[in-house]
Amino acid sequence: MDFAFDARTEELRATLLAFMDEYVYPAEKVAEEQRAALGSPWETVPVVEELKAEARRQGLWNLFLPDSEHGAGLTNLQYAPLAEIMGRSPHIAPTVTNCAAPDTGNMEVLAQFGDEQQKKQWLQPLLAGEIRSAFAMTEPDVASSDATNITTHIERDGDEYVITGRKWYISGAMHPDCAIFIVMGKTDPDGADIRRQQSMVLVPRDTPGVTIKRAMRVFGYEDHYHGGHAEVIFDHARVPVTNLIGEEGGGFAIAQARLGPGRIHHCMRLIGMAERAIELMTRRAVSRDAFGKALAQQGVVQNWIADARVAVEQLRLLVLKTAWMMDTVGNKGAHTEIQAIKIATPRTVVGILDRAIQLYGAGGVSQDFPLAELYAGARTLMIADGPDEVHQRSLARRELKKHL
Repeated sequence: MDFAFDARTEELRATLLAFMDEYVYPAEKVAEEQRAALGSPWETVPVVEELKAEARRQGLWNLFLPDSEHGAGLTNLQYAPLAEIMGRSPHIAPTVTNCAAPDTGNMEVLAQFGDEQQKKQWLQPLLAGEIRSAFAMTEPDVASSDATNITTHIERDGDEYVITGRKWYISGAMHPDCAIFIVMGKTDPDGADIRRQQSMVLVPRDTPGVTIKRAMRVFGYEDHYHGGHAEVIFDHARVPVTNLIGEEGGGFAIAQARLGPGRIHHCMRLIGMAERAIELMTRRAVSRDAFGKALAQQGVVQNWIADARVAVEQLRLLVLKTAWMMDTVGNKGAHTEIQAIKIATPRTVVGILDRAIQLYGAGGVSQDFPLAELYAGARTLMIADGPDEVHQRSLARRELKKHL
């Protein structure tokens, strides 16, 4: 395994680092000021649109998609250090480079499983950043950690599918540019194979019977930059059968294919969040005095910083190994490693952010610093894309199987 950056990665890293310094970090405060002046909290602020144009001009666009026909054609190993850099400003950088979830996962699904018409109608506008999208899987009335529990019905009626169900925490759905949902539901609820009961269909947002009921908050945050999170009602919403993605019964497999890259992308960005936290910790430690000496001279603070550095270096190597395996043996071959990073990265980064918040005192939980919002995002990722306990269960079974 060789994790040295190749020439293309080095070039993109240099461009992205300069872009972050010159445009992204200064835009964080500007974006909040502009948002306060908007009529709707879900509208895209002008500075973000300006940065999108600049990112495209600099070639920092669709870096996540390994498909060279539609994306940058980077491997997971090449993309990892770039996603980490974007994770240092996770609410702006991924958005302005068109590398933000849930659009990234939806574009991957359409590129891999969509037919030519679906690619033309929905993938191309997403790649161009002309529209946004949402992925509707999680439901409030069942334990969605087990995707086979999903109860939304997708019933065929002639040349149409009729979708009925209730979803929540549907990321991106509040954004005014969200034009399309990828909806997972059951087309064969009584099928013998519980992993062949589900299908995925494309449902335009303006379809009659689709209602955005309310915005869902995450620790009080509305997550504006990702288009928020919504509760969505599908009440006998009808779409053509041509809106089926792949085949009937293929929804569970498509979901797994979608979530693998999504999980590692989150972990890549989480490492960037941890690096931002360490930087903020060290700045605070050298600038504040308590009990007659700088915080940087307090042993407990030194321990926090040292432990954070060790943890980040360990996580980065594990994520890079996982990226390398996904590139060389495929997502299935890297299943154990994907689960390992999904377990280890969010919980470790949450711990680092918690220490950083503690070091900042009242400022750490305020809106004046990014730590509280970073914490909310990192803590959520212990649930999103499958809760940690599900991955622990699966990983343990895989290890035990070797000795049974």
